[in-house]
Amino acid sequence: MKEKIHPELHDVKVHCACGNEFMTRSTKKELRVEVCAACHPFFTGKQRLMDTEGRVEKFNKKYAKKEAVPAAAETTEA
Repeated sequence: MKEKIHPELHDVKVHCACGNEFMTRSTKKELRVEVCAACHPFFTGKQRLMDTEGRVEKFNKKYAKKEAVPAAAETTEA
């Protein structure tokens, strides 16, 4: 391996949004993450409450208008 071309590794503490902290090695001096293994639903088996209420209805409403407009335009032309 060539010398003086590899980045320097540091022992860093990773801070998660859930409050969990753990040590690892990285080229960065500090790491902050939103989701870690302690709070990720896949690893914990618990579903986190997400604000998804109304997204399907919003999608259907948004694209129902686009489909209805050309249909209404065809009836006025005929």
